[in-house]
Amino acid sequence: MVTEHRAVAALRVFLVVLFGVLVVFQTLSLPGQFAYMAEQSPEDAHLRWPATAVTVFWVLCVQVVIVATWQLLSLVKNDRIFTEASLKWVDAIVWAIAAGWVVLVGVFLWVGFNADDPGVPLLLFLLTVGVSVLGLLMVVMRALLRQATTLRTDMEAVI
Repeated sequence: MVTEHRAVAALRVFLVVLFGVLVVFQTLSLPGQFAYMAEQSPEDAHLRWPATAVTVFWVLCVQVVIVATWQLLSLVKNDRIFTEASLKWVDAIVWAIAAGWVVLVGVFLWVGFNADDPGVPLLLFLLTVGVSVLGLLMVVMRALLRQATTLRTDMEAVI
């Protein structure tokens, strides 16, 4: 139990740090990077705003996952993880991953059809597969959580 509390505390610290770094990326780094790229390559300047919007959206999806994870940690801490309340936070994670995946597939297809070098499309394909695995893993974990919640509810009804 002590190890679980330490792990939850450590994870919360890292979630706060990650969220803070993502806010910096979202507000300063990504817009600044795409503005710089537009200045350096005027022929690609038309991609500045779409690239900024897409990457900021992906960061937002990760931030939703972080907030939902924080809420799930609160449920773990209060021994309420096997309740219906936890399922809405897992759903938020699944939907955030799905939204990011849809945009990633769109970017992958657009880049794939317009690329003259296979490097970036292969990288995007790898990311698409990785996000697919993560999303499907979360769907399976949600099903396991649903089963555990049902079992716990049934056990409480018997007792």
